[in-house]
Amino acid sequence: MKKWGKSFGAVLLAGSLMIGGMGLSGVFQGPEKAFAEDVQKNIVSVVGKGELSIKPDIVYLSIGVNTTADTAQDAQKGTAAKITKLTTLLKTTWGIADKDIQSTQFYVQPNYVYNEKEGQQVKGYNAMHTLQVSYRDLSKVGQLLDAASAAGANSIGNAQFAIEDPSAFEAQVIEKAMLNADVKAAAIAKAAKRGLGQVVTVIQSDDGNNPVIFTEGAKMANASADSAAGSSVEPGVVKVTTQLSVTYELK
Repeated sequence: MKKWGKSFGAVLLAGSLMIGGMGLSGVFQGPEKAFAEDVQKNIVSVVGKGELSIKPDIVYLSIGVNTTADTAQDAQKGTAAKITKLTTLLKTTWGIADKDIQSTQFYVQPNYVYNEKEGQQVKGYNAMHTLQVSYRDLSKVGQLLDAASAAGANSIGNAQFAIEDPSAFEAQVIEKAMLNADVKAAAIAKAAKRGLGQVVTVIQSDDGNNPVIFTEGAKMANASADSAAGSSVEPGVVKVTTQLSVTYELK
């Protein structure tokens, strides 16, 4: 009987704790929900944008060779010979490292012609090999392109200027974005006759790129045939941007 009584008491005690716990849970749920609603009614969310204009320190050049021949083998051989000559020039004369020269495109394909009598026919083959060249002496980009053209490059794309290490400017651009968010939020609070409280949340949104970088004002032009000057390439500026979604409390 003694033993059973203790067990029964333990059951009663456990039951009381369960009921008490449920009661306490109900007590806390009410205020917690009210607090959440109150916060939602007293916030302001803005998007702050930061931007820096910086001189680029690297350029990515697309330099290629396009060769046409009667057979696919001859077209490929012709392109290979020119690419070898071009690569040797870039490494020896211009001091460009192996890691800064990368093949980005290569193909050999037939050229088709059509006439009513014979229909579609293959007339020769075209071979294309393109290199991406990373170069850091931006004052000599035009000279480099002229030298590449003289070595056999006949397909030169746009020069893409950039910052090699954008992380060095990330803190600065984030600070500018946050200041911009502060100004916007303060203006909204003032217009609503409220005071601006502390920051609740901050989210950086750059579609996976933190920070975003793009080139502005880069120009590339070829000199006229009767001019002694070579190609002219102007780097322009590179912009580093980011944006922050910031939520503040309103007083």
